[in-house]
Order: sequence, then C-alpha cells, then structure tokens
Amino acid sequence: MTQDGNPPTAGLDVTVIVPTFNRLHFLKRAVDSCRSTRCRTEVIIVDDGSTDGTWEWLQSQPDLVRLRQKNQGQGWAVLNGFKLSQGRFVRFLDSDDFLAQGAIDRQWTVAQETGADIVYGAVDRHEESTGAVLPEPDPEQWDDFMAVQLGERNGSHYLGMLFKRELFDAVPVRRPEYGVRDDRMLLLELALLNPKVARSPGVAGYWSKHAAQMHTSCRGLALQVANWQMLQIYKKTLSALEARHELTARRAAAACNVLWPLALAIARTVPHEGVEVERWIRQLHPGFCPPESGLRGWCFSHLGFAWTQRLFRVARLLRAVLGCVKEGFSTQSLSRSTGPASGQ
Repeated sequence: MTQDGNPPTAGLDVTVIVPTFNRLHFLKRAVDSCRSTRCRTEVIIVDDGSTDGTWEWLQSQPDLVRLRQKNQGQGWAVLNGFKLSQGRFVRFLDSDDFLAQGAIDRQWTVAQETGADIVYGAVDRHEESTGAVLPEPDPEQWDDFMAVQLGERNGSHYLGMLFKRELFDAVPVRRPEYGVRDDRMLLLELALLNPKVARSPGVAGYWSKHAAQMHTSCRGLALQVANWQMLQIYKKTLSALEARHELTARRAAAACNVLWPLALAIARTVPHEGVEVERWIRQLHPGFCPPESGLRGWCFSHLGFAWTQRLFRVARLLRAVLGCVKEGFSTQSLSRSTGPASGQ
C-alpha cells in the first residue's frame, strides 16, 4: 500500500473519501465537485489498483490525499481511506458520481446549526449517454430515519449524506463481507443508533447512470449472492428492532417494500426459499397486498405466491423452448437459402 500527497491535517471539518478503480474519466469530475469549499475539506482518493493511469494522474494533484492499494474491492478501499481521515464529518463518494455545487458547505452549515449526526439531501440521476439529469423527488423531512432506510417512500443514497465521524465509533464504515450491499448495511446499522438527522434542501449530488455500473453488471451467481446478502441484512436489522421492541407496523411495512421484490428474485432460482420470504412478509405485515397489476396481480391474489411462481416458471420454460424451436427453424431456413445453387 502506498500513500502520497498532503499528510492528514488536524482540525478539518469534512473528509470526502473516494474509492476508485479504472474510472479516471469519471474521477476527474468527482474530484472537481469536491473542491472550492469554504469549510476546511480534505479529499482522500483510494486507488484500488487501477491500470488506466489513475495513480499517475493523482500524483499531479497536490491538493489531494492519495492512497494506492492492491485491488481488493470498494469496501476495503473505503476502510483504508477512513483510517487516514481527519474531518469531524465524513462523506463517501463513488468515483463515477459527483456532488452538486456547494453541497459540502450547505450540509456542513446545516450540521452546525442543528447539531445533527446525519445531514441528507436529494440525489438526482445523471444519464451519462445523453448528459441529461433525471430529477428525483426532494426528500421530505424524515421523522423516522429507520423506516426510510428500510424502504419507505423516496429512499436514500449515501451520496447525498454527510455523517458525523463519531457515528463510526460504533458502526464500521464498510462491511466488505456484504459486497455490493454493504452501503445498505451501513445505513441500517447507522439507523439502529437512532441518530439525529436534518434535511438540507436542494440537490446534494448526482448518481451516474451508465452501462458499466457495479449493480447493472451484477448477474448470475453474483446476483444470487447479492440477494442472499440483502436478505441477511434485513433479517439482522429486523431482529435487532424486534429485540428492542422498536419494530413498529410502519417499519415492518417499509421493510416489505424491499422484501417483496427480493422474494420474487430469490424464487426464480430457489423457489422454496422465495416462498419462505413471502411467508415472512405476511407475518410482518398481515395486510400486505402485492403491488403487481394485471394477470400477475390476479394470480398472486387468487392463486397465492407458491402457485403463481410455479405457473410463471412453466411460462418461462415454454418461452425458452419456443425460442429454441424458432431459432432452429430460422437456422434451417438460412441453411436452405444459402445452400448450393441447383444446376441450370
């Protein structure tokens, strides 16, 4: 591991930790969005073994704290960056995302005025292919941070949040064992601390939408693992709330907004476990109604979860078989049309 750049300085207000791997074309924008603050800010870039010239570029940026490690993944990069951080408040920024102009100062000011542990703002989507900004609803004042993190209303993204450093005395900044779901683990573990939260009006940052995103490339076995991780996170969190007699009906209903699509995803590959998740949903929220409409909604309402999954599994199998048959006929037709010409 190699450290370079300005040494950490005591008395800083905000630390921004940016992990990166082979995203130099995005990283420059992310870094620029963290500069020119009125509050005392340090930006720590952790290069997770990039091979695209990232480390060479970072060495030309004297205002950054730079750390290079062998490729270990985003979670370890954030943990290593946090060890160097000196700010009283911390925020995390993926290298393909970027902050809104003035967001750091606005949220720092709100933190000082309210004494909040967490300050949050809206996060809009940025379509990389067109440059268009896709606005998300401005989050309202959250009167139950846990319910929001579990899945109520317009959710949240850590990109739009400023965290008091003291929170991480009780909660690790990242859990690499939870892979692509470790940000959800972070926010739910923070919610279990019952932090004081405050809203900063306006857009705090922009979540980049592009083809090379970690979540869009999560398929096959990796997706199954991610779904299992999400299920464990919710089991852990709801169990903790239940033990503390803090699992309200509102929070249970919020959790079901996430557990329902999770049950559907799990049932596609492990049907009986998807059924178990659906039963858990019914226990948590007896009045739960599946959000699907049309034929799918009718099947879930009249046939039940298990039989509906069986029916749609057969439908998927038939589509696959018909697709193979259609492809076979197309291949035969192509073969005949391109075969040897008959004599004349």
